[in-house]
Amino acid sequence: MMMNRRTFSTALLAGAAASLVSSRGMAATTPPVKARNVVLVHGLFADGSCWTEVIPRLQAAGLNVTSVQNPLTTLPEAVASAQRVLDRQDGPTVLVGHSFSGMIVTEAGVHPNVSALVYVAARAPDADEDYTALAKTYPTPPASAGIVFDGDEGRLSEEAFLRDFAGDLPEAKAKVLYAVQQPFHKQLLAGKTSHAAWRSKPSFYAVSTEDRTINPDLERFMAKRMGATTIEVKASHLALISQPQAIAQLILDAAGQSK
Repeated sequence: MMMNRRTFSTALLAGAAASLVSSRGMAATTPPVKARNVVLVHGLFADGSCWTEVIPRLQAAGLNVTSVQNPLTTLPEAVASAQRVLDRQDGPTVLVGHSFSGMIVTEAGVHPNVSALVYVAARAPDADEDYTALAKTYPTPPASAGIVFDGDEGRLSEEAFLRDFAGDLPEAKAKVLYAVQQPFHKQLLAGKTSHAAWRSKPSFYAVSTEDRTINPDLERFMAKRMGATTIEVKASHLALISQPQAIAQLILDAAGQSK
């Protein structure tokens, strides 16, 4: 059949629109399944206790909550630590990641128990994407200059931790968090995700507008690319501690528990 110019243009536009829809995540089109489980994963410069402000709010809503202890060694080992916890869940589960652990959420989120994903000022790479190269297309955040290495182990200096990681927290509280900071292995940063769970699972993103650890515009880009339900929180990189009610509410939304 011959196709005239008008028909061709219409088909071309329809194809482009279909391509755009297929390249984004499911948040805008798929409502979250009601879930009673939440699995939380921490990122660099932290341990599982960084969720202590969010956990009681979720428990008060009747949710079963587990905070994973990320080994911070290699990406496969970190993903495996989350997968073991996901295996133990008894039904639909919201998987939540802060900071670096967005890598874990993106990879482990394909687990059949995962009903929705939540990213809190987190990395959100595509499958096989070089996140470091992506981050370099945005201005380097100040915290990067504060990373110090002892051989193969990296950590934030106290000055950088207080100023650039936990800048909106009372100093005394930030120092407690600094005291439990866990070092990460260099090899962890070399890992790439082989899956992008946000392409098939409803996704939610909390952008920290005052973030000095991940560039806020990079966070906005990743959230928009995945088609995530997005909120912006006036907070440092540690919105889960300085703005726990907003973060807890976003997780409740992802769990289909909104009032």
